[in-house]
Amino acid sequence: MFCNSQMAAFAKPSQLHAQRDNPLLPSPTSTNCNLKAFTFTHNLHTLHPPLRKVKHVSVSSSAAATTSLSNHHSHDANSDISQLCLLGNLDRCMSYLDSMHQLRILVEDDTYVALVRLCEWKGARKEGSRVYSYVSMSMTLLSLQLGNALLSMFVRFGNLVDAWYVFGRMEKRNLFSWNVLIGGYAKAGFFDEALDLYHRMLWVGERPDVYTFPCVLRTCGGMPNLMRGREIHVHVVRNGFESDVDVLNALITMYVKCGDVSTARLVFDKMSNRDRISWNAMISGYFENGECLQGLRLFVMMIEYPVDPDLMTMTSVITACELLGDERLGREIHGYVLRMGFGRDPSVHNSLIQMYSSVGHIQEAETVFSRTECRDVVSWTAMISGYENCLMPQKALETYKMMEAEGIMPDEITIATALSACSCICNLDMGTDLHETAKQTGLISHPIVGNTLIDMYAKCKFIDKALEVFHSTLDKNIVSWTSIILGLRINNRCFEALFYFRDMILRLKPNSVTLVCILSACARIGALTCGKEIHAHALRTGVSFDGFMPNAILDMYVRCGRMGYAWKQFFSVDHDVTAWNILLTGYAEHGKGALASEVFQRMVESNIKPDEITFISILCACSRSGMVAEGLEYFNSMKYKYSITPNLKHYACVVDLLGRSGKLEEAYEYIQKMPLKPDAAIWGALLNACRIHHHVELGELAAENIFQYDTTSVGYYILLSNLYADNGKWDKVAEVRKTMRQNGLIVDPGCSWVEVKGTVHAFLSGDNFHPQIMEINALLERFYKKMKEAGVEGPENSQMDIMEASKADIFCGHSERLAIVFGLINSGPGVPIWVTKNLYMCQNCHNIIKFISREVRREISVRDAEQLHQFRGGICSCMNEGYRS
Repeated sequence: MFCNSQMAAFAKPSQLHAQRDNPLLPSPTSTNCNLKAFTFTHNLHTLHPPLRKVKHVSVSSSAAATTSLSNHHSHDANSDISQLCLLGNLDRCMSYLDSMHQLRILVEDDTYVALVRLCEWKGARKEGSRVYSYVSMSMTLLSLQLGNALLSMFVRFGNLVDAWYVFGRMEKRNLFSWNVLIGGYAKAGFFDEALDLYHRMLWVGERPDVYTFPCVLRTCGGMPNLMRGREIHVHVVRNGFESDVDVLNALITMYVKCGDVSTARLVFDKMSNRDRISWNAMISGYFENGECLQGLRLFVMMIEYPVDPDLMTMTSVITACELLGDERLGREIHGYVLRMGFGRDPSVHNSLIQMYSSVGHIQEAETVFSRTECRDVVSWTAMISGYENCLMPQKALETYKMMEAEGIMPDEITIATALSACSCICNLDMGTDLHETAKQTGLISHPIVGNTLIDMYAKCKFIDKALEVFHSTLDKNIVSWTSIILGLRINNRCFEALFYFRDMILRLKPNSVTLVCILSACARIGALTCGKEIHAHALRTGVSFDGFMPNAILDMYVRCGRMGYAWKQFFSVDHDVTAWNILLTGYAEHGKGALASEVFQRMVESNIKPDEITFISILCACSRSGMVAEGLEYFNSMKYKYSITPNLKHYACVVDLLGRSGKLEEAYEYIQKMPLKPDAAIWGALLNACRIHHHVELGELAAENIFQYDTTSVGYYILLSNLYADNGKWDKVAEVRKTMRQNGLIVDPGCSWVEVKGTVHAFLSGDNFHPQIMEINALLERFYKKMKEAGVEGPENSQMDIMEASKADIFCGHSERLAIVFGLINSGPGVPIWVTKNLYMCQNCHNIIKFISREVRREISVRDAEQLHQFRGGICSCMNEGYRS
């Protein structure tokens, strides 16, 4: 209910209309006023300051003759303008109007009304504003007819500021005045303000009609606000419009937009007269709320009724087939479309293209596209999107180029889809061209374009460019923040991702997708405390069971090495095959094959069918635990017991299984006898085994085969370089590094993260700028000295110096030493140290950490790029796997 000051404003409008300030503004002292509406109104006045008061022009005695002449021609001039308005000659009308004001000839209300209607009809915004300026100069209060004409024009032009002022200056208002303004606010998306105006209209005693209710109900659906929609439904019944078809159609639409499909169906079933809009509203309402089968049943009922469907009906039904993924039904609907004569309509063709591509039938989509006579931007975008969805990004980009050649201008959806295709194949050149096109066409301002650009640059490993786009985006939404956090994560800048996440939560509420991304970043750098905080946040906000969240939390605990926490999370939710696979992967990284076998057996006993990833995890666990016989048994059971055809990844696991155990010749023979052509990963597994067992000749053969398939992956060059370095072939190391430089390959600098007292600290290789670096180096030197005294091979060994000097640059970086010592200095006695690093751990670091763990009697865990090393009492859980002499 409105406050008393508002009641007074409407009771005596003539006292306030002489002012520029709007009489509808609520009093600041009122307690029941809509604060949001008041803020919006205040903004309008800020944008357009009140004009000075202008009274009717008085004629001086010196201009009496001119005035007399003007009065004589006044009627003719107004009549001439009215005639020109009927002819649609706006330019001459405006010329006449300018002359009349120069000569101070009175312009009648009817003339202004005709001019305003002509400006509205022609969409002449500039001329309409000029007419309004003359109106403002010549009169203070507006008549009902002129006010309504100006309201209609300004609302049509989307100029709500002037529409609001016109409304306030009207001497009287009728229902048309209210309907036009309410409709203007609703169309512009100011739903709260539109409903506020509706209630004000009721307050002054104006009774709504069949034009009011559809607009107000669409507003409730747009918010969506079911409670207020039901309130309007009561008003519909109270005012006797419960049988009006247009009002009931609007009621159905409101209820389905608010998610109350059952009430919408009740309204639909009680309708004595239904038109095609009624059927379409109910059918599309079912589809929008995910009840596709109910919508299709109603569509069949519509045909049997009989009511002929229209284009809107058919596009909705085709979309439902897409949502259901029902290819057979889609073909039947396609045939029905052709029989009903809708086959030539572009919108139907576009829906069919999307439907066929969504179910994987891209050839049928191509056929429909080729038969589309008038291809617009939507048709081309549907085809580009179809290729992109069917994992044919190169074809999608080729189609985009064809569209450009046809002279069709892309829209924001086209650009975003093409950018997504660029992301899939890391086509940076094309992505950069699309970025430039987006800037030139102004499409860069659309959030979907900016967000897709961030994703494209991040996946193309140009994270700095992604950050540049992110910071230049004015309206950052949750997708923008999630995209940049994920981009930082996949570019191994997880530490920064945490900072951006903390910055985001000060502005926006993260959704489950954002939390999944940041949990992945926490897992990558071992930020256990941060991960636990996010877990707690997910529980508080009720999203801990949404989508991938349960498994993301589980993965975070596993990757942080906290299997106890992982099992608690595992048993707190419904565990699917993905959850079991995460546990298996965790035990594989820990090198605990026996425990992995137990988990696999429990999984099978729980009636969870293993998938391809399950066998990759269990084979890796067997490989790192030396369980060759068990691993081969699992591999054989894939096909014969679980009907899973092994792929190249499984064969790579078998090569790794044989190679790590020292059976290098068997591994090589196995590759030669494989039923599939080996790829770089399979030869890489053999190369890694040769590195472990110092078999240079076979390793070189493996590397030769690798570089036939892949010359851009840094990891293979690192393995080969390490193989040469471990065998003292420094000339070969130099050759490998030269090749890397020629190919433009750069190894990320060594970085290690350690969490101390809930805070993650990062250490780069050769970090000399840390505040405690002197203390850290001093303690390291003490350990080196003790190693020398104990006769343990340490960094001062001359041969090791040469070897490690190379590895420090290309392979290890030794950053974990700094992180471990920092943890020892800043944590209490006996507290375990957990370190995560981005590169492999070299043999020298491995020896040093074993010595430190024995010396300080602490458990030290280091997860490098390959596996988790747990040091306790001078022994590592890997049992020196990968560091054999």
